[in-house]
Amino acid sequence: MPLDLRRRTAARRPVRALADLDRRAFDAVASAHLPGLEYVLPRLSRSANYGVLWFGTAAALGATRHPRLRRAALRGSLAIAVASPAVNVLGKQAFRRRRPIVDLVPPVRIRWRLPTSHAFPSGHSASAAGFAAGVAMEAPLAIALPVAGTAAAVAFSRVYTGAHYPGDVLAGVGIGVAAAVGTRMAWPARPPVATTTRARAVPELVSEDGRGVVAVVNTGAGGGEAVVRVMERELPAAEIVQVGPDDDLVKLLDEAAARALVLAVAGGDGTVNAGAQAALRHDVPLLTIPGGTLDHFSRALGIEDPFDAVAAYRAARLTRVDVGTIRQPGDEELVFLNTASFGAYTELVDRRERLERRIGKWPAMVIAAVRTFRHSEPVEVVVDGRPCRVWLAFVGNGRYGSRGPAPTWRKRMDDGRLDIRLVTTHGHVPRLRALAAVLLGHLHLTPGYKHWSATSLTLRTSDGELRVARDGETRTMSTELEFRKRPTSLAVFGPPVDVCHRASG
Repeated sequence: MPLDLRRRTAARRPVRALADLDRRAFDAVASAHLPGLEYVLPRLSRSANYGVLWFGTAAALGATRHPRLRRAALRGSLAIAVASPAVNVLGKQAFRRRRPIVDLVPPVRIRWRLPTSHAFPSGHSASAAGFAAGVAMEAPLAIALPVAGTAAAVAFSRVYTGAHYPGDVLAGVGIGVAAAVGTRMAWPARPPVATTTRARAVPELVSEDGRGVVAVVNTGAGGGEAVVRVMERELPAAEIVQVGPDDDLVKLLDEAAARALVLAVAGGDGTVNAGAQAALRHDVPLLTIPGGTLDHFSRALGIEDPFDAVAAYRAARLTRVDVGTIRQPGDEELVFLNTASFGAYTELVDRRERLERRIGKWPAMVIAAVRTFRHSEPVEVVVDGRPCRVWLAFVGNGRYGSRGPAPTWRKRMDDGRLDIRLVTTHGHVPRLRALAAVLLGHLHLTPGYKHWSATSLTLRTSDGELRVARDGETRTMSTELEFRKRPTSLAVFGPPVDVCHRASG
C-alpha cells in the first residue's frame, strides 16, 4: 500500500470509530424501553419545531413584567437567533450528514413525518440549549432549572424519535451554548447585586406590620397602583402617600421624611433621587420600591419588584452607599444616585419627554435618538482646566462595568469614585458610526472617546447655561459646575444576606 494511502487510512480511523460509537449509541436509545416517554417525548419534540416552545416560553417570561425574567427571555431569544442560522445555513450545508435509519425505532415514537434536511448538527438541540443557557445567565434557579430540564428533554427526544444521532445532538448543544455565551460580547450579563461593605442589622427600625414606614408612591411612574396593593397587604401599618401628576413631589417627600422612621419611595429613578435628597436632609434610611421603567438604583441594590422591597425591609439589613453631587455657585447641591450627563444624551431625554405622552416611552426614545444623532452639535466646555468640544458626556456615581454611553450596572456602590466618559471632537462627529456604537453598547469604538475615574470633576462653559440630566431628569444649570462624591452618606435597605451571597458567588 502506498505511503500516502496508508496515512489517509490512518487519519480516517478516529472518524470511523466516532461514527461507529455514534451509531451504537443511537441503536441503544432506539431499542430502549422507557415506559410513558413514547407518548411524551414525541409531542415535546414537535412542540419545539420552529422554536415555538421557546418563543412561547419567552413570551410567558416577558408577560410577568419582572425585569430579570424579561432579560432572560430576551437573551434566550437572541441566542436562538444566532444559533439557528449557524446550524441550518452553515452547519447542515457544510456536513450534509444523512438522517439515521429508523428500523429499530418503535412506530409509536414516529407519529409525524421525519425531517428530510441534513442531520448534522441538530437545530432543535441548538435552539433548546441556546435558549436555556441564555435564560440561566439572567433568571433565578427556580426558573432556569425547569427551562434547562425541558431543553435537555427536547435534545434527548431528537435521538429517541429517530430524528438524529447523538453526535448531531451534542454538536447542536455546543453551538447553542456558544451562541448564548456570545451574546455577552454585545450585551454583558448583569450582576444582580452591587456589593457594599458597610452593612449592619437594624431590627429596631423594623416591625412586622410596617409601623414607622412612610411610603411615598409616585402614581404617575407606571407601577404605582401595584405598589400600593402590595404595601397595603404586606405592611398594613405603613403610611402610604400617593403623589399625583399635579402634586409637589419634593414637598411631600420632605414632609414624609420628617415624620418617618423609614422613608420608602416608589417610582422611577427620578423619584428615588428626590427621595434620597429628602432622606439625606432628615437623616433617615431609604427603602426603594421599583415603580418606574428602568429602576437602575433599586436593581443595583438587588430590589427588582415591590415584594423584594418588602423582603429587604423585613431583613433589617441597612447598608450605606455613595452619592454623587453637583455644586453650582449660589444654588443648592444637587444629588445623583446613578448618572449625570450633558451633551447629546440630555438632548435625547428632552426630545423623548416631549414625544412620550403622545406615542409612548419606547417609540419616543427611538425617534428622539434618531433626531438627536442627526442634529446634535458638540458643547464647548472646559473640563478640569482643559478646553474641549464634548459631544456626549457621562458621569457615573461609582465605576460602572459596561461600556455603553449610559452604563446600567456597577460592581460596587461605595467605591468613592466618579466614572467619567466623554466623546470629544475636533470637527464633524461621525454620526452613523457613533449611533451604531451607542446602540450596540460599545462607545469606546467612537473616535474621541475618553474614559477615566476620579473623585471630582470641574466643568465650565461660556454659553451661559448648560442642560444636565441627573438620573434621567433634565435641568438647566449654571456655567460653572463641580461634580463630587459624598462617600457612604446614604443609608439604604439592602436585600437579605443570602441574596448577596448568591450574587457574589
